Amino acid sequence: MELHQIRYFLAVCDHGSFTRAAEFSYVSQPSLTHAIKKLEMELGGELFIRDRSGCLLTPLGHMVEPNFRKIFQDTVATKSDAIRFTRLNTVPLRIGIMTTIGAQRLNPCFARYQQDYPNIEFEFIIDNDQSLLEQLELGQLDLVISPTELTLRSAYQKKLLYTERYVVAFDKTHRFNQLDSIDLEEIQTEPYLDRLNCELRENLRAICQNQEIKLYATYRSNSEDWIVNLVRAGMGIALLPEYSIPKNCGDINWRYLVNPEISREVQVYFLKHGKKQSAISDFVACLELSLN
Repeated sequence: MELHQIRYFLAVCDHGSFTRAAEFSYVSQPSLTHAIKKLEMELGGELFIRDRSGCLLTPLGHMVEPNFRKIFQDTVATKSDAIRFTRLNTVPLRIGIMTTIGAQRLNPCFARYQQDYPNIEFEFIIDNDQSLLEQLELGQLDLVISPTELTLRSAYQKKLLYTERYVVAFDKTHRFNQLDSIDLEEIQTEPYLDRLNCELRENLRAICQNQEIKLYATYRSNSEDWIVNLVRAGMGIALLPEYSIPKNCGDINWRYLVNPEISREVQVYFLKHGKKQSAISDFVACLELSLN
C-alpha cells in the first residue's frame, strides 16, 4: 500500500468519479484506475461501485475511508513539520490547554517566549483533559497545561504554574455589585450558569450537599465563552476561575467566593526527555519566570 494510492482513493471519494478525481490529482484516468485496482487487490475486495452517475463506496470502502483519511492527514502534517524544521529552522511546539483555562494569564508568557525565541512556532490544542492526556502520551502534544491532576507514566513530569481562586461573576447591573465578597449561600437565590467542563464541579456539588445549599442551574454549557457571554447578557451568575474572565471586560464584574474559598492549581505536564527537550525546557522555564 502506497501513499499515492490512498490519495487517489480519497480523491474519488471527494469528487464522486474516477474522471474528476484524475483531473484533481493531475494524473491520467488509466493511472488512477490502475492504482485503485492494486489497492483493491491488496485489501481483498472492491472499494467502489461504478454506475452512470459516478461512484459509490462499497461497505469495504466505507470501512477503510476514515483510517485512510487519518493516515493521509498525519502524513501531510509530518511532512509539513519536517519542511518547517529543516528549511525554515523552526521547531513547532504543540501545546495542549484544558478548555477551562483562560487565555489572559498565559498569553503574555507566550508572547515573551516567542520574542526571545523567534524560531519557535506554537500550535495550541484546546480540549478536555482526557483527550489531552491521550494526545500527550501518543506524542501528538509536547506539553499539556491543565488544572486537573493527570496520571502519567514516570517518563513525564509536572510543574506548578500558578494558583487561581474562584470568583462569582455577574453583570454590571447586578445587586452583587454592592458586596465586597460573596459566600456560597448567597448565590443559591440567583439563576445559576453551570459550567459542565469544570474540574471542581463534583467537589462543588458535595460542598452544596454538606451545607444544604441548592444551586438552580438555569443554563448549562460546556463552553467557557458561552458562560461568560450569558453572564454578560444578565442571564445569571457563574462560578469561574478568576483568570477566565476577559481582562478589561467592563460589562462583567466579579467578587471572590468565600465560605468556602475555592482555588485550583494549574500545572504543566511534559516529557522528561525527547527530541524537543531543549525547546520544552526553555519554554517551561519562561512560564515559571513569568507566572511566579
